[in-house]
Amino acid sequence: MGAYLDHAATTPMRAEAVEAMLPFLTERFANPSGAHRLARDARRAIDEARDELAALVGCAPGEIVFTSGGTEADNLAVFGARAASPAAPAASTAPLGLPVCSAVEHHAVLDPVLALGGRTAAVDRTGRLDLDDLEKVLAVEADRQGAGDGPGVRLVSVMPVNNETGALQPVADVARLVARLAPGAVVHADAVQALCTTAVHDTCAGADLLSFSAHKFGGPKGVGLLVVRERAEVVARQLGGGQERGRRSGTQDVAGIVAMATAARLAVAQRDTEIARLTSLRDRLADGLLAAVPDIVETGVPVVDGRPDRSGRAPHVLHLCLADVESEALLFLLERSEVYASAASSCASGAMEPSHVLAAMDVDPVLAAGSLRLSLGWSTTSAEIDHALEAIPPAVVQLRRFAI
Repeated sequence: MGAYLDHAATTPMRAEAVEAMLPFLTERFANPSGAHRLARDARRAIDEARDELAALVGCAPGEIVFTSGGTEADNLAVFGARAASPAAPAASTAPLGLPVCSAVEHHAVLDPVLALGGRTAAVDRTGRLDLDDLEKVLAVEADRQGAGDGPGVRLVSVMPVNNETGALQPVADVARLVARLAPGAVVHADAVQALCTTAVHDTCAGADLLSFSAHKFGGPKGVGLLVVRERAEVVARQLGGGQERGRRSGTQDVAGIVAMATAARLAVAQRDTEIARLTSLRDRLADGLLAAVPDIVETGVPVVDGRPDRSGRAPHVLHLCLADVESEALLFLLERSEVYASAASSCASGAMEPSHVLAAMDVDPVLAAGSLRLSLGWSTTSAEIDHALEAIPPAVVQLRRFAI
């Protein structure tokens, strides 16, 4: 018996989601863009899934744009919103507004922002966005715009739940700052990690754009969505057949969309129970490792009255830094003990890369080299926590013995 503790990378599919998608891989296979009865059946399934997902995430059905996953949703938000800038008409020679994001965003947001010459706002040592720094960034760009020396800000992006550390971000506070200092900008929330453990209706109410990815909450890989509120606008990045009201062309993945709606329904219905259950499991895992392993730090978690204060963390992510340990070697030993975890977010090669998140939090690079992310989800059991508590301490001892 092992322990799969990499849910922040991907969750196992829920059996109900697998069952929901199977008919659309066999007898209900038609293209939803067609005109005949079989095509209409596929289109009806998409419409029903769209209605259900809209109710679950808190938007109108027409505000949902189906995508191939979180990365495409994030890219469409950043590039699409920037292209929809008021300065964007073809006859205009004015520069387009700048995108801004926190320094700890997922690369699917951070890289597009930097590619467009955007700005980043700092975070504190807990990984929480520094609202004062964001205010400075917005104020500087507003002053430059007023002086005719800059295009102003078009988009501000902040993730409700950080994918590496689980840090919770103040989306509502960001929305208020943007409304005051950059009223022409839209707010984007990369909510890929948020659906299972936060009430996105409330936490992301001020966001104009929201990204979700099915495989983070028990659905299939390769399908996601971007919420585009009626007050916002994006220019399509993918042209062709005009699907998704012209905002994202391409034949929709009917099976994936139906499965995503099923997984989202279960995630939202079980959310309150899961928050309590995962908090208990996460705390037992964290407290056990902190007690058993010397020279270990719970990344960005302050200690208050002698106890870790995890109130600023989502319940499904535990991030640690271990002195005198290299992440890659630790993960290798843990895999041999059937503990499956990660050091940070997943990348295409699977190789260990320096974490921009930990660097932004001012974590010592030597300590950051021993980072370990243990993430829980809907299928995590108490037995898996027991197994991890048995396997991790001796693996650390073994590595430190050779490091001396």
